[in-house]
Amino acid sequence: MDNDQITRRMLVLGSLALLTSGCSATWQGVGIPSLLPSTSGVDPRYRRRHVRYEGYEAPGTLVVDTTQRYLYAVEEGGWAMRYGIGVGEEGLTMKGKAVVGRKAEWPSWTPTASMIKRKPHLAQYAGGVSGGPHNPLGASALYLYRGGQDTMFRVHGTNEPWTIGHAVSNGCIRLTNEDIVDLYSRTPVGTEVLII
Repeated sequence: MDNDQITRRMLVLGSLALLTSGCSATWQGVGIPSLLPSTSGVDPRYRRRHVRYEGYEAPGTLVVDTTQRYLYAVEEGGWAMRYGIGVGEEGLTMKGKAVVGRKAEWPSWTPTASMIKRKPHLAQYAGGVSGGPHNPLGASALYLYRGGQDTMFRVHGTNEPWTIGHAVSNGCIRLTNEDIVDLYSRTPVGTEVLII
């Protein structure tokens, strides 16, 4: 065996050792602990894909199609990055225009009073849940604003990837943690969002 083959083999074996050791990784500024759920359990049609986009929205806009369960990050030239999403239960989804007013990595979460009223078991979290893999907002969140005010609706990750493609949330838009990390890196504060 020559030195090049040995070096490549060492690189591959070393990489595998790191992956299996439980180390954390950092991608685009968001730490991703090895405890994050993977995309297993996600219907393949909801996996992230680069697709043609036929809409009229300007590049840089996020378009959330709550019926089809996709979020499109519109790009130049008639293309978009398409993400599978989970949406709000019947009657809980926000519609219309908003802007990304703020972003957070590993955000904390506190259920609103209306959430607790609809789902009393959430009262146990009334004091809030710190950020991390156990948090319902997942790895990152984009906070939706209207008229300079927080709408209390979010585009965020989830620690329940099997819910992608379903209407299960309290109104927020869910992506897998891997997908929200990708979207977070592409989306500056001030980005326009259209929810249809």
